[in-house]
Amino acid sequence: QVQLVESGGGSVQAGGSLRLSCAASGSGYSSLCMGWFRQAPGKERERVAVTLYYGSTTYYSDSVKGRFTISQDNAKNTVDLQMNSLKPEDTAMYHCAAGSIQYVNGRWDCDTKYWGQGTQVTVSS
Repeated sequence: QVQLVESGGGSVQAGGSLRLSCAASGSGYSSLCMGWFRQAPGKERERVAVTLYYGSTTYYSDSVKGRFTISQDNAKNTVDLQMNSLKPEDTAMYHCAAGSIQYVNGRWDCDTKYWGQGTQVTVSS
C-alpha cells in the first residue's frame, strides 16, 4: 500500500508560478510510476503529467505542455510539479497519483491505483 500526501497549492495571479510536491510512503514505492491529475468544478478529471522510470519518460497534457514540469526524486520519495505561466484555466484541485507501469495503447504508461487527497490551485486573472 502506498500513501501520498500533496503540498504546495495556493493562490497566484495569472502568469505566476507554483510548485506542488507529493511525498510517497509505504511499501512498493520503488516500482511505481507517478503523476499529477486535476479536476475543476463541473469538469472531467484531466491527467496533467506523469513520469515513468524515475523521470526517464514523461507525458504531459497538451494544455500544460511547455509550462509545467514533472520531476521525481527517488532518494526523497517525492514527485514535484513545477507550474509556470499559470492561467486562470489551471484553477483546479490537483491530485498526486501513483500506480504500476503497463503497456497500453502501444506504449508504456502509468496505470494509476493510489491517490492523494489533493491540493487546491487557484489562479486569478
